[in-house]
Amino acid sequence: MTVDPLDARWFKSSFSAASGECVEAAHLVSGAVAVRDSKVGDIGPVLVFEPATWDLFNLAVQQGMFDLA
Repeated sequence: MTVDPLDARWFKSSFSAASGECVEAAHLVSGAVAVRDSKVGDIGPVLVFEPATWDLFNLAVQQGMFDLA
């Protein structure tokens, strides 16, 4: 799937660090979710996830499956 980053409405998490080291996401018309590195912005790569995959990822994050501690 091709994503034109200029057409997407990107947003950052309210938990983003003040230093700008975070990711941005955009909900696409297709229902998919696009993710990119906020430091690179429009010139960097974009990962696109189908809705079900994105939902499973978010659930895993909420359950602490990726906690390093």
